[in-house]
Amino acid sequence: MYKIDKINAREILDSRGNPTVEVEIIAKKNGIFGGRKIKAWSSVPSGASTGDFEAVELRDGGERFGGKGVLKAVENIEKKITPEILGMDVLDLQRIEKKMLELDGTENKSNLGANAILAVSMAVTRLGAIAQGQKLYQYIADLAKTPRQDLGVPGPYFNIINGGRHAGNKIAFQEFMISPNLGNFSDDYRAGAEIYHKLKAKIKKELGGAGTLLGDEGGFAPDNFQRAEEALDFIMASIADAGYEGKVDIALDVAASEFFENGKYNLGFKMENDDWKTSDEMVRYYLDLIEKYPIKSIEDPFDQSDFEAFAKIKAEAEKKGVQIVADDLTVTNPERIKKAIENKSANALLLKLNQIGSIGESIEAFKLAKSDGWKVMVSHRSGETTDDFIADFAVGVGAEQIKSGAPARGERVCKYNRLLTIEKNLKS
Repeated sequence: MYKIDKINAREILDSRGNPTVEVEIIAKKNGIFGGRKIKAWSSVPSGASTGDFEAVELRDGGERFGGKGVLKAVENIEKKITPEILGMDVLDLQRIEKKMLELDGTENKSNLGANAILAVSMAVTRLGAIAQGQKLYQYIADLAKTPRQDLGVPGPYFNIINGGRHAGNKIAFQEFMISPNLGNFSDDYRAGAEIYHKLKAKIKKELGGAGTLLGDEGGFAPDNFQRAEEALDFIMASIADAGYEGKVDIALDVAASEFFENGKYNLGFKMENDDWKTSDEMVRYYLDLIEKYPIKSIEDPFDQSDFEAFAKIKAEAEKKGVQIVADDLTVTNPERIKKAIENKSANALLLKLNQIGSIGESIEAFKLAKSDGWKVMVSHRSGETTDDFIADFAVGVGAEQIKSGAPARGERVCKYNRLLTIEKNLKS
């Protein structure tokens, strides 16, 4: 039995240069000839476009790092969580998480911070895999009770043009993604990278070098684009230039809550002139885009509280084989997922570990979504680290899809590169 022996927490920087939490946990197994130690680490991401109902990411406030320091969360790990879980068996993740949730005592983890709780939860999960002599995805599969024969690598969604809150350009929509479907992950990954470079060359040639500057998630963010159609046209041309015409789906993350105000949506919220649309007008707009482009997935098409509008577009879109993904609407929270199921508001869940703040609750959210036949897309955040945990998590629970940004930048590709290794392991 490996018992938690020591926990070290520290403040590091994420991919946007903002502080986040990293933790290292050492566990010890006593034996006749002394003790043997194992250790594992984790670091948590941070979102820019965050839902109001997400678990609380504890920040320090004040002037240091513009108020975004996480020393309070680090202190909570060292002084509040550590004394309570020292000596616990690393295989008893449920008990460890229960203790942390009891210590926090709030519904949204605002006391200890979801960033503190999740960092420990992830590291303990890694320790459990090491203690069992398993790959991390295998251990997560056991936690989630996923049959080994059902394990596979999820289909990737690469964010190749950034807009919304993730970029300084004028496009309202937050993410324009491509999802190659060539039959296996390694070929999809190659196609994604080749299309990405064709897109870069096209933007540079037609819009100038400044157009190839990147947004938060590694996608291009040319200032020339003002409407979604302009970005989509460039993507379609780049798919054809790369030789993958007819083999690549397109996905949108609208993040509509970011431009929702007084019951309407302002597609011009980053431009000089407003462009207001009602919910019904937005439905028609989405359906027009679906007719014109091979769009197979639309995430957060409406405000995070508008279950009714979600249901309207879902009813129409699924007739055309398009999934409606709930992110800000559900924030990986079982109670909000239940409400979305009752209202028939979506048919796919975006699962973000730090929205709910623990591995056990994330698995619960996954199972609840699957109980109604939803697809699940495991997701990174716009402020990322080089922790590749979500790759193993997506495989372990049996998620059909994953998004980790562009096929570029270290904090993005480390997840995709991990999936290459997992794919090879599963084949062998």
